[in-house]
Amino acid sequence: MKSLIKLFLLLVACFASVFVMIKLTGLVTIDDVKGWIALADTISPLTLAAMIVLLLLVDLLISIPTLIVCMLSGYFLGFGLGAFASMVGLSLVGGVGYAMSRIFGPTLLMKVVKCEVKIAEMARLFHRHGFVMILISRAIPMVPEAAACMSGMTKMPFRRFVLAWMLGSYPYALITAYAGSVSTAQDPAPAIFTAIGMMITLWIGVTLFSRYPMVAKNKARSTSLGSD
Repeated sequence: MKSLIKLFLLLVACFASVFVMIKLTGLVTIDDVKGWIALADTISPLTLAAMIVLLLLVDLLISIPTLIVCMLSGYFLGFGLGAFASMVGLSLVGGVGYAMSRIFGPTLLMKVVKCEVKIAEMARLFHRHGFVMILISRAIPMVPEAAACMSGMTKMPFRRFVLAWMLGSYPYALITAYAGSVSTAQDPAPAIFTAIGMMITLWIGVTLFSRYPMVAKNKARSTSLGSD
């Protein structure tokens, strides 16, 4: 379990370091993202939708604020097209992260862990808990991308990964795009309350998930003592 946690934290640290570098250099800022999407007044909706997809895909490398992009997609494109663009972009992020990690991940694992037995144990543990981790990963920035990479590295069955990714990402895209579509510059309350509500809900999920192993362990211990 420790090896799995260390690898997961290493992946998050890699994404975070890229984010810090981008932030320090000022290469991409939130204002830049807003400015790019604000070009909606001068370009066609389909072109803007393509920009949304591209911005979300770039998130795999430079940590674009996903929540803001998805909300702005609904604000500028409306609920239908905005949600569709967000779902396509999030799907590509997950698919590319999974595929690249499945191809190159085993080599990285051997360099980092250097033990086939530990790697097999990591894969077993992630296959057991990874589905729920992917579902609640959007509570923390950069964790969804790390979860997608972990899925590829540990060779989680693709169908299982896709199902978890869709269940975790599509409702997220629909809710944020809708919040953006009903918000205005004069009344941004729907977007603000939606962001707060989603974070609270996801963090409740994280808390419950983090408590589950402890509860299961205590239950197993009680059962063992009872049988004695």
